Amino acid sequence: MTEADKAAERTIRALIAQRHPDHGVIGEEYGETNAGADWVWVLDPIDGTRAFVTGRPLFGTLIGLLHKGVPVLGLIDQPATRERWTGISGQATEFRSDFGGTPRCRPCATLAEAELSCTSPDMFDAATAPRFAAAKAAARRTTWGGDCYAYGLLALGLVDAVVDATMKPWDWAALVPVIEGAGGRCTDWAGRPLRLDSDGTVLAVGDAALLPEISRLLAG
Repeated sequence: MTEADKAAERTIRALIAQRHPDHGVIGEEYGETNAGADWVWVLDPIDGTRAFVTGRPLFGTLIGLLHKGVPVLGLIDQPATRERWTGISGQATEFRSDFGGTPRCRPCATLAEAELSCTSPDMFDAATAPRFAAAKAAARRTTWGGDCYAYGLLALGLVDAVVDATMKPWDWAALVPVIEGAGGRCTDWAGRPLRLDSDGTVLAVGDAALLPEISRLLAG
């Protein structure tokens, strides 16, 4: 946690309180406020703090909105690269960048053809590491790092699957509408919808046809 993390979350919380005083907030830095409300904002002011403090441009801001526990709006904002993905449930994801680009996941029905991404091997414990290793061994290629940026790349059709663990609601709430609005799926490792009581595993695929194969391997 840095002072920038805390200052950014305070600013976002203040804006929400001003415009939507009856809404709840769950944030990485300051915890829960009215988390039992029908509408709850989920905030990660700087996703990728390690990248931020070491000058790497892959950190981002994640803002998600849950309605009765279901992700309905998501924002991935990459300030250093000036890229922003906005997802709203039932609508096509929007993407803003100085370089253009269309948010659309690409077809990839088998793991043998897939570009797999993961934030860090340090996410895995004795139970999850062998299951991830099985998926990694079956994939065409695996890249590390990127935090939320990897999910944005999946929504642009540049990555086929992202597998992470030990994820908190502020890590995934914004991702679900963005990925699903680009034609992909974002679930836990068992293929179940992500909810506040999920187990911390996250699996995003650009092609829904890939989900059964990779879920089977991650199930162990």
